[in-house]
Amino acid sequence: MLLSEILLLSKTMGGKNPDIILRALEPTDIDFLYEWENDQKIWHVSNTLVPFSKYILKQYIANSHKDIFETKQLRFMIDILATGHQQRSVGTIDLFDFEPFHLRAGIGILIARESDRGKGYATEALNRLIEYAFKTLNLHQLYANITTDNHASLKLFQKAGFEISGIKKHWIRNSQGFTDEALLQLLNKSS
Repeated sequence: MLLSEILLLSKTMGGKNPDIILRALEPTDIDFLYEWENDQKIWHVSNTLVPFSKYILKQYIANSHKDIFETKQLRFMIDILATGHQQRSVGTIDLFDFEPFHLRAGIGILIARESDRGKGYATEALNRLIEYAFKTLNLHQLYANITTDNHASLKLFQKAGFEISGIKKHWIRNSQGFTDEALLQLLNKSS
């Protein structure tokens, strides 16, 4: 996948926030990733239990150019165009567990700062990634795993057309005990 392809998606698709850009990881993203991956307040959504070192994150960025068929994952930075055509990173969106034989992948999304949430950035990024996954990668389905108490994420994915296809009982352990997790799926109607 080419950066120009994603930039083209960002410019050609309509929507609430046409100034959203999905782009490839760059070495200069190390500080953002280090801050976000080590924020213990959001570890529960990524099943993270230990912090990431800058060394590991640098290796991850260095290998991010590899093909999705090799790594089975793909991460984009979500940027917005701020005043004066400056870009500002607000989060990440991932395809993971890419399965080319079964034509499916999981999606994860993070809008890092609370002040950037609720502005439509996640909606626009998710819609663009769905279009890329279905039209460019020709996937048959996408899925997401979301805890049932994460109402904002459930609403986001359901608004994009995902349907809850099952509940995994007591799936995620947290400080209060266990939480159920919903499996959401979106089928490509044109495949």
